[in-house]
Amino acid sequence: MALIAGPTASGKSAAAIDLAERIGGVVVNADASQVYHDLRILSARPDAADEARVPHRLFGHVDGAEACSAARWAADARAVVAEVHAAGQVPILVGGTGLYLRTLLDGIAPVPQIDPMVRTVIRALPVTETYAALIREDPAAAARLAPGDTARVARALEVIRSTGRPLAAWQAERSGGIGEAIDLRACVLLPDRDTLMQRCDRRLVAMFDGGAIDEVAKLLARPDVPADAPVRRAIGVPEIAALLAGEIDRDAALARTQLATRRYAKRQYTWFRHQPPPTWRRSPIASSQFYFTESV
Repeated sequence: MALIAGPTASGKSAAAIDLAERIGGVVVNADASQVYHDLRILSARPDAADEARVPHRLFGHVDGAEACSAARWAADARAVVAEVHAAGQVPILVGGTGLYLRTLLDGIAPVPQIDPMVRTVIRALPVTETYAALIREDPAAAARLAPGDTARVARALEVIRSTGRPLAAWQAERSGGIGEAIDLRACVLLPDRDTLMQRCDRRLVAMFDGGAIDEVAKLLARPDVPADAPVRRAIGVPEIAALLAGEIDRDAALARTQLATRRYAKRQYTWFRHQPPPTWRRSPIASSQFYFTESV
């Protein structure tokens, strides 16, 4: 199995398609926003012409009214990888969601269901109180997490309160990963940071000009998509929602989305630079060669 990963707008999809054409591969999405059917433009999913060149899987396969967790995606990806291998082809995973990739390769922590009352109480707390509680109840987790990382701080506190064990203890018992069962050839694209940020900004302009605003308007008009649906937290959706509500103008919405994208790309860049195993290739360019010629 091949894996092409890296931060936002790094040319991963084009390289994956080129590689798939050369080796008879199937491009499999590993991006948390590109799973949603409702966000083709804003998530920069491959267009119809790209999809016609080689088979694509797990792009836009989840309805916006549903939530796609890392566990759900990993289960879907395991099935797709098995199907592609059974057909004698090479699955080529492409995307920038590190949690998705880690869950697929390393498995998932068997954390029991969180008590709904515990979750309700914690999610109602101001983030400062949540972090202060985490310092008292799971200081190791608090030391690992940034105080402003609202979702992860709340998750760690939920786990310790609901199960009596810290999240790290559950994570040490990961199961279900396919990393040991496959022959993996991975490459992380780490282009020049300034160039990356400029590409992110230009891509957002093209998105706003190319229908992203109408795309979000249609999503927000759906009565079956709740306000807290994960798809509505995707970068660009809150900013365009504010534009559509008359709270900000188009230029402000674009600037906010560009800033959010750059911040996300910086976090991705740091994660992919340091977290994957040292055996994963690092490359500054988007090329389908990638050292895969002799490896796949």
